[in-house]
Amino acid sequence: MPPEMRTGKQIMEQDSADLKPIPLSVPDLRGNERAYLARCVTDNWVSSAGPFVTEFETRIATLTARRHAVSTVNGTAALQLALRAAGVGDGDLVVVPDWTFAATANAVLRAGGIPFFVDVATDSLTLDSGLVATVLANPSYQGRVAAVIPVHAAGHPPDMDVLIEICGRSEIPLVEDAAGAIGATYKERPAGGFGDASIFSFNGNKIVTAGGGGMVMTDRADWAERAKHLSTQARLGDEYEHDAVGDNLRMTNLNAAVGLAQLERLDEMLAARSRIARRYDAAIAECEMLASLPRAPWAVGNDWMYTLQTETVADAKTLLAHFAERKIGARSFWRSLSAQPPYAEMPSLLNGVSAAVSGRTVSLPCSSNLTEDEQGRVIEAIADWASRGPTKR
Repeated sequence: MPPEMRTGKQIMEQDSADLKPIPLSVPDLRGNERAYLARCVTDNWVSSAGPFVTEFETRIATLTARRHAVSTVNGTAALQLALRAAGVGDGDLVVVPDWTFAATANAVLRAGGIPFFVDVATDSLTLDSGLVATVLANPSYQGRVAAVIPVHAAGHPPDMDVLIEICGRSEIPLVEDAAGAIGATYKERPAGGFGDASIFSFNGNKIVTAGGGGMVMTDRADWAERAKHLSTQARLGDEYEHDAVGDNLRMTNLNAAVGLAQLERLDEMLAARSRIARRYDAAIAECEMLASLPRAPWAVGNDWMYTLQTETVADAKTLLAHFAERKIGARSFWRSLSAQPPYAEMPSLLNGVSAAVSGRTVSLPCSSNLTEDEQGRVIEAIADWASRGPTKR
């Protein structure tokens, strides 16, 4: 069909077909990943022992100003091991933000505990410290709460000093879930360096990826040793004897090789994410029906997953559909866990913030290797969506 005979709809469909998809968040593998993986093969170190594992643990411990770091197969395993090292066991309550990824709650369950969902604060969408204090002061829960897990929302730290003080008064361990927050800071101190233990994730969508993997960080030698022991089937020495129910949860040398190469470029990738986020900030400021996630003054997030808020759930759905038509890999972000079937019967203390934000968040493409032209397409799509008015969006 000659171009001049195509309808407007046909032109739009053809233009969309010609567009290259823009992914949400993909690994930025432009460093020594290939060379380090080749060394693993050459040296025959491909399993859970090897020099890259040790070096990666050392580098993460240094980055977070921790005495110990124990690598794991993924971030969920890291959190599970940290909780078990903290003594969480059958029936123990563990405070978890209601607005977080399901892995936080699932790790509690895998450790034998019961998630106690506590809502988040409006100024950071991280764990509401006032509600945490209320839970820990309630006589009904004293002696039953075994740990508190603050989560960094989309790479933005909670008010850690306040939470540490609250937990300290009740002598409750604090386990910092910094899964996506590597490179973020709280009062100029590195994320992952707070509480009795902390964890990172190195999943494929994180700023630093190992293809998969996680890390437990702690200043307590006994906790580090316990986490490592449980991650290697709780085996005693070289004999096939065991003193606990363990798992095979150690990171491989192959994964550590990728992670170490990524870590070498952390500052570069953080700077790229920051540039991308500031450009999105400027674009969203021009659109009154959109807002970025809140940023509290006590921290500098790492812009891991750039996420905006819409005015309504319906707006979020139409915006996501609008992006999909243009092959832009945007995605809805976290939702209230206490409202979902697997967790609905578990204890909670809610203020309505998690419920209000659920379904109204949209994460935008933000890989550190996102080009300016690709980001321009995303921004243009936002402007086009906003220009259509509420009845046409």
